[in-house]
Amino acid sequence: MDFDEYRKHDATGLAQLVAAKEVSAAELLTVARDRAAAVNPRINAIVRDVPASPSDDLTGPFAGVPFLIKDLGQDYAGLPTSNGSRSLSRHPVAAHSTVVQRWLDAGLVIFGKTNLPEFGAKAISESAVWGPARNPWDLTRTPGGSSGGSAAAVAAGIVPCAGANDGGGSTRIPAACCGLVGLKPGRGLTPFGPDTAEMMHGAAVQGVVSRTVRDTAAMLDVICGGEPSGPYTPGMPAEAFASNVGVDPGKLRIGVRVPSAITPEPHAEAYAAVASAVRVLTDLGHHVEELPEAPFDDAALARDFLLTWFVNLAWKVADAKRVSGAPDIAFERDTLLMAALGRATSPVDYVDAVQRRHEHTRRLSTFFESYDLLLTPSLATPPPEVGAFDLPLSLQRATDVLLKTRTARLLRYTSILDDMISDNLGWVPYTQLANITGRPAISLPLHWTADGLPLGVQFVAPLAGESLLIRLAAQLEEALPWADRMAVIR
Repeated sequence: MDFDEYRKHDATGLAQLVAAKEVSAAELLTVARDRAAAVNPRINAIVRDVPASPSDDLTGPFAGVPFLIKDLGQDYAGLPTSNGSRSLSRHPVAAHSTVVQRWLDAGLVIFGKTNLPEFGAKAISESAVWGPARNPWDLTRTPGGSSGGSAAAVAAGIVPCAGANDGGGSTRIPAACCGLVGLKPGRGLTPFGPDTAEMMHGAAVQGVVSRTVRDTAAMLDVICGGEPSGPYTPGMPAEAFASNVGVDPGKLRIGVRVPSAITPEPHAEAYAAVASAVRVLTDLGHHVEELPEAPFDDAALARDFLLTWFVNLAWKVADAKRVSGAPDIAFERDTLLMAALGRATSPVDYVDAVQRRHEHTRRLSTFFESYDLLLTPSLATPPPEVGAFDLPLSLQRATDVLLKTRTARLLRYTSILDDMISDNLGWVPYTQLANITGRPAISLPLHWTADGLPLGVQFVAPLAGESLLIRLAAQLEEALPWADRMAVIR
C-alpha cells in the first residue's frame, strides 16, 4: 500500500482491510513511519518513538491500525511521559495507563508520542524541551494545544486518528485548528488510571482527534467505562456509541452564541464558521436561534477556570520535583509564573472557585431546559502564528526577577489575571465551559477561512449527550464532507 491509498481510509477502514487480509499491520506501519519521516521534521508532531513490531495475531476492533499517543496522561510502560517538560523527559514510567492498555487491547499499533506544551498548560503546543509543533495547513501557524502534536499528525496524514485529552479545550482546540473532529466526553466517562482517579476534579477527560465521526465514536467505545481504581462507575448508554453514526438526530433546538465577555468582538471568520453551520443546520430542519446573551457567566467562569488551573499547575510542578528531583531551571518561565500564582491562592479562594462550578453548571442546565444543544465557534480567531504568545523581552526579565526573589505572588494584586485571561483565552473563550460543567462537547471542521485555514464550530450537550452529538456530527459530516480535505505541507 502506498501513501495515497493509505490516506483514503480512516482508522475503521484500515482495520477492515487488515481483517480482510488485504493489507498487513506491518505494511500499514511502514506507510505511517515513512509519512512521519517525510513530514515530521517540518511539523514536529511526534517527539518520541515507541518500539512497535506488529504481528498478524493482533485482535480487536482496530487491529493493525497505526496510532500515536499524547505525551501527557497516556503512559507507555518503560518510556518517559514528559508532560512536555524537561523535568520529566528522562524519567520512565512503570506501567501503561488504562487508556493506553485499552488502545493496545483494541489492536492499535502505537509507534510514537506527540508534542504538547509543558504540562498541557496552554492552548498552543510550544514547549522548550520539544520545540513548537506546527500546523500542516500553514507551517507558520499553531496546531493548537494541548493535543497539538496529535492533531498535526492526523492532519498531515501520518495516522487517521491519535490520542488526545481535554482539560480546558485541549482536544477541541487542536481539532478546530487542524480541520478534525474532536469530542470531549462528559465527566468520568473515560479513565485516567491506574495512578490517578481523575484529573482537575474530573474536568479533564481522555479522547482522540480524528478525521471522521465514525472513528471518534468507535474510539469512544474502546476507551469508555470505569476501572477498579476509578472514583465511580460511569453511566453507560444502552447501545454502542458507534451505532449512532447514521441515526437521525431528530429535529433539534439549538441556541447560538458567538460574542463572549472575554472576546466581545470575535474575528469575522468565527462568525462565518457559525453562519456556515447555521445554514446547513437549518436546511436539515433544525431550529436554530441566536441567543441575546451567554447562558452562563463566561467572565466569572474564565477567572474560576484559570485560578484552579494555576493551583493545579503548582501541584504538577511540585509533583514533578518529587518524582525527578528536577530544579527550577528544568521548568519553563511561564510555568513557574503560573505555579507561583497558584501557590499564592488561598485555600478558601481555591475552594470558592471549585464550588462555583455548580453555579455555572446550574445555569447551563437551565439553558438545556429550552434547547438541546449550544452552538459556538470553537475558536474566536483563526489559528495564531507560532510564537504569538511569547512574553516580550521586558516582561521576561521582570518575571525572572520576581521568580528569583520569590515575590511573584505579589502579582495576584495586579491585573495579571485579567491580562492572562485576555491574552491566553481571548482566542479560545468557548471551550472551558464543558470542562467546568462536565458536559460533553464536540468540535467539527465545518469551515475553512479565506486563507485556507480550518476554524471549527463547537456543540455542547447536556449530561449523557455524547450519543446525540455523534448523531448530529455524522449528519453534518454527510451534508458537508470534510474527511477528504488534506493539508498540503509546503
